[in-house]
Amino acid sequence: MNATANEILAGVNDAIQRGFNEAGGDSTAINPGHRVTFHWPPHAVSRDYHVTQDCWHDESEHDIRGERYCIQWATTEHGVFGRIIDLWNEAKGESREEVLSLLIEGADPWFDRMDAISKSIGLPNRFHGQLVDLSSPDIAKLLFCSDRDVASAAVVEIEKRASTAEFLPSFIAILRDGQHPNRRTAQWCVLDMLEDYSAFCKTEAEVQEVVDAIEFLMATTHDDYARAIYKAGVVLGGHFCNEPAANALINCLTAPSKMGRRSAMHAVFHLVEWLPAERTRVIDALQEAAKQESEPLLKEFALSQARDISSGATDHMEEPVFAEEISA
Repeated sequence: MNATANEILAGVNDAIQRGFNEAGGDSTAINPGHRVTFHWPPHAVSRDYHVTQDCWHDESEHDIRGERYCIQWATTEHGVFGRIIDLWNEAKGESREEVLSLLIEGADPWFDRMDAISKSIGLPNRFHGQLVDLSSPDIAKLLFCSDRDVASAAVVEIEKRASTAEFLPSFIAILRDGQHPNRRTAQWCVLDMLEDYSAFCKTEAEVQEVVDAIEFLMATTHDDYARAIYKAGVVLGGHFCNEPAANALINCLTAPSKMGRRSAMHAVFHLVEWLPAERTRVIDALQEAAKQESEPLLKEFALSQARDISSGATDHMEEPVFAEEISA
């Protein structure tokens, strides 16, 4: 049964509130770092030594991270091999004690991923299933996962469901969220999906609502963790490429957030490639923004962008990096 837009939104609002509460009421955004791709199962070391199926004679049960698992054992001239049946991971060593330790260590990435999923959804016990089996509200909650690779996997699942489930109200709530510590991951994911905004927006009013939410994010956010604010400008200037997007980017040229201003200054260069009729307005807005700009790097960037657009250049200066970003 497909979830309604309100059910998905309720799931997202629940995730936001739980994340805020678990952080002790601290709404400071966390820098999620880079995505680390999850590969499972790991390489089967027994194959390197031609350990055949008939070598696995013994079994024993062990508690691993709070759950009971069966381990199969093979003792050969090359050493002792062990494998956790349900997790498909293997290890080799000189003794069962050594192999057991290696098996538990090797299984950590799997347990960490499942625990991250469980926490994001709000499950009381460890998740053991497949993402495809989760409801749309739970899939949407995973966009806030502390594991960016889980959030990216949720994006794939949401895109598969775009024609049958209504995610747009939840996207808007995520873009406007100022409470969940992991919101930059979720916002980046939403912006990535909105590169194909026609898959989620069915009316001009919905397009405007999304643009307004992206403008709010750019204008009010004072960090660029996960490059979410940079991504926001790219989406408006390189994918929406319409009058609402032009208005939003021009507004953000003088926004309170210097991260938002930088993103908008970058994005308008590409906006005019798609909307050449906006060239004069964008140049004027950049020059006016430079007059008001208090950040020297952005003043120079705005004037450079205005010059490059005026001259018809096909490239622009690299966007500036702030001192706090270099030291982070």
